[in-house]
Amino acid sequence: MKTMPKLSSILRLLLVASSLVFLGCTPTNIEGSWDFEVSWDEDNSSYGVLKIINENGNHSAILNSFQMGKLELQNLAVSGSSISGDFEKWGDTFVLEGNFSGDSFKGNLKNEDETHSLTAQRQSEDLAVIDRSEIKYVLSDNDLEETELNIDHAKLIEDSGQESFQRGERIYNSNCINCHGNPEIEGSIPLSLKFWEQPFKAGNDPYSMYESISRGYATMPPQLTLTPREKYDVITYIREAYVRENNPDQYFNASVGYLAGLPEGTSKGPEPRPYHPWSDQDYGNFFINTYELVDAETGPERYHSPGPTPYADEDYSKNNFAYKGIAVRLDKGEGGVAKGKAWMIFDHDVMRVAGGWTGEGFIDWDAILLNDRHETYPRTIGKLHFETPVGPGWANPKTGDFKDPRFTARDGRKFGPLPKEWADYKGLYHHGNDIIISYSVGAAEILEQLGREESDDQIVFTRTLNISPSSSLLKLRVAKDNINVRISGNGATLSKEDGYVMMTVQQSQAAKIKLFIANATVDLDVLAKSSAAPKSLKQYTKGGPAHYPEEISSVITKGSDENLFAVDQLSPPYDNPWNCRMKLSGIDFMKDGNKAVACTTDGDVWLITGLTDGGNSLKWKRIGAGLFQPLGIKVVDEQIFVTCRDQLVRLRDFNGDDETDFYESFNHDHQVTDHFHEFAMGLQADEKGNLYYAKSGRHAREALIPQHGTLIKVSKDGSESEIIAKGFRAANGVCLNPDGSFLVTDQQGYWNPMNRINWIETDGEAKFYGNMWGYNPPKDSTRLAMEQPMVWVDMEFDRSPSELLWVDSEKWGPLDGSLLSFSYGYGKIQLVLNEEVEGQRQGGVIDIPGMKFYTGVMRGRFHPDDQHLYLCGMEAWSTSQNMRTGDLYRIRYTGKTIPMPIVLNTLENGIQLTFASKLEAESASTISNYEVKTWDLIRSSKYGSDRHNVKTLKISEARLTKDGKGITLLTDEITPVDVMTISYDILDESGAPLKGTVQNTIHVLGKDKSSKKSIAMD
Repeated sequence: MKTMPKLSSILRLLLVASSLVFLGCTPTNIEGSWDFEVSWDEDNSSYGVLKIINENGNHSAILNSFQMGKLELQNLAVSGSSISGDFEKWGDTFVLEGNFSGDSFKGNLKNEDETHSLTAQRQSEDLAVIDRSEIKYVLSDNDLEETELNIDHAKLIEDSGQESFQRGERIYNSNCINCHGNPEIEGSIPLSLKFWEQPFKAGNDPYSMYESISRGYATMPPQLTLTPREKYDVITYIREAYVRENNPDQYFNASVGYLAGLPEGTSKGPEPRPYHPWSDQDYGNFFINTYELVDAETGPERYHSPGPTPYADEDYSKNNFAYKGIAVRLDKGEGGVAKGKAWMIFDHDVMRVAGGWTGEGFIDWDAILLNDRHETYPRTIGKLHFETPVGPGWANPKTGDFKDPRFTARDGRKFGPLPKEWADYKGLYHHGNDIIISYSVGAAEILEQLGREESDDQIVFTRTLNISPSSSLLKLRVAKDNINVRISGNGATLSKEDGYVMMTVQQSQAAKIKLFIANATVDLDVLAKSSAAPKSLKQYTKGGPAHYPEEISSVITKGSDENLFAVDQLSPPYDNPWNCRMKLSGIDFMKDGNKAVACTTDGDVWLITGLTDGGNSLKWKRIGAGLFQPLGIKVVDEQIFVTCRDQLVRLRDFNGDDETDFYESFNHDHQVTDHFHEFAMGLQADEKGNLYYAKSGRHAREALIPQHGTLIKVSKDGSESEIIAKGFRAANGVCLNPDGSFLVTDQQGYWNPMNRINWIETDGEAKFYGNMWGYNPPKDSTRLAMEQPMVWVDMEFDRSPSELLWVDSEKWGPLDGSLLSFSYGYGKIQLVLNEEVEGQRQGGVIDIPGMKFYTGVMRGRFHPDDQHLYLCGMEAWSTSQNMRTGDLYRIRYTGKTIPMPIVLNTLENGIQLTFASKLEAESASTISNYEVKTWDLIRSSKYGSDRHNVKTLKISEARLTKDGKGITLLTDEITPVDVMTISYDILDESGAPLKGTVQNTIHVLGKDKSSKKSIAMD
């Protein structure tokens, strides 16, 4: 909405007359609701509802405007068809004068020196009922919460005004703008509805919009955290800010008759309440993330380069980012880092303390996996007391200088860890409330504890260091030389050098010291002398008391065996002492098959007990916390490994209480930038013990570092890593094939016309998989320079595929050895029908019936003992399934007939589908029971691709195979094509219906029907 001009307030216009009499006018019934518009000038208008009430001959009138608020007319005078009255706004008195004629009103709104036209139209009182029965929502009536019952929709819509508009603006800019954008900036999902220019697909009236928000429609997930009032708030904002002026054909007038036709109710639902689960969670006393350290008063404003895409690199050369920041709470109290008052951050890329700050609140939480905002990184809030520059915290032990040798990105910034011979991060000990950081500089082993003390109510930041003897002199850059720094203990001295306070440890000298850092007003000399001597930190490296001793129970809800698959709900304990959101992002099993471990995106690791003992409940124990976006977990020889964005962590339990005492940095070759999109996804291990994970690239931007958009191998000892495939955009997880190759999914976006399932061979040089905004792409941007996907996956079939998994279970009958694809976007499972023709992998996907989950599905494993499939999932950005923050499921095959093809073969003259059971010959041989369509994609720098060259192929014959389980669809029109859909509606031998659609990709036509069958698990 364009900004209206400010109106003058020097003088007030006197009311000309308390009543105006227009002789000869026929009296008009003016009571009721009138839609009005005030024209301030050519470009600015205000809209709202004028409501006139007559109680026993006494009139009252209220202007409820989306821009001006609710205004009651004072000095109201009504005479026949005329009205006059005044109100105060913006420091002025405005007088309304006008005349009603039939269903119209024309008048003027005047202040001291300006006159503005105000027109109105009576709202229709004719009953208006809209048929929504054909709209296919994500949720059914049974899925809705009780708070959606008995809602007085008419009253909520009628009460919408300026406050609703303002609240709705906040909601839209916190949630909706991520995908939808606004007229100036395109959203991150260009396919999302542009309210200001496109037609609505599920109804444009307020209640239809409400239903879409509540139930979800197409790729838009239900917004379950919003109250009814908040939903109508954001609807008001969308309608008034975007639709009314910019897309007027789609603006629906909510008349009196329309309101009368809405479902009746007496409740407005619960009052909106602050919803901040990200800051309510107790993460523990440390929390690893990428942070920007800023001072609330003097720090720079956030800046992101504007479009068009790819967005230009920002100049962040002066910004203080801790890319692998370990934020540590320094003050005592419950609630972990989020409830603290004082913190420091240790950046384990470069072994520096990036800074220390205090305040009411920890960070601004602006990040896609924290408060869901489409922001690239969170920032500190409060007062920043001191900071150090981005770069090595310790001087090079060989040269004594601070020259940064790390990888230099295109924008001039340095990324990744220091060389191990310079400095090497070992991990973090968690002992009670004590956090001990372990690392080396040269040959010196260092333990460090961050802390705080007070002097005359002034905070003093402390660093306690235990340093073993080194073969070289060591220098630590403590703070800028205008910061007050003192030292106590033995083995190190302070000096000033090149604008910094420097701590020096002589060659072959052990040191046990405490640094004191404060502003200039604090007498640190006195404090350094009176403070307790530096502690020996080794006492905290042997294992300590449990941080999370509680075991929490959750109920197992068994699924029905009447369906093809029984889905047991193993839902996690959402109600837990730490307010953990339980966004499960990985699962694996211990040697004792009754136990599993799971990780969450909020940094937790959980031990789950009770999987196979036949009980009706599970026990959940929190065994780790504070990690940086875990998105994969793997148990190797009873050792738990977790994929985090900053490192591959091995959890160490020293005292047998199952809790993590040491978060060992098994490998931290990770190159981390500030951009939110570069998730580290999945974790698999081969027979030799090597580990594999995928790293995504930046969204709508070109890569800065070699690891952006790659598949990475970590050696079994963790000492080194290598890129074995590249050119991905958002690779969500890794599947290790029986033959040692891999499967990695990728998401539709820029340079990705559609979602991809990639079959990856790792022999020789790392191959390129299509994202030209990846690091160092080939000069040739055509398809010839990239590896073709095994399958292009259309958004209708999956908006966001996650990880794939081979079925390794005799209990899954005909599907044993098949390949599954999990859908984060739609919360379902698909069967992947794959084949190899002349060395080229290709195939298709088909939904497994009855598989729909409350969350997006992230990871799955087949249990080695009970042979059932265990799935974990979560909700966040870009999934339509967000009814629960996270969930866990057990999938059991019930032995019923598989009602879909399990093998797909491409022939030189058609397509062959093979089912698990015999087909009824007549229906299977009837051509009209099939439809085959094809279309092409255009791969470009645009987001996704439209369907091009859409065709329906003519089927000449549907031929049943000799074993009666397969059908060959013959057509002379078949050619290699990006996307094909094969729809069938037939019967099996028993007369049971078989109906579905395969969506596949053809790169190479088979020579005959003996084309190689899909690879299967041994």
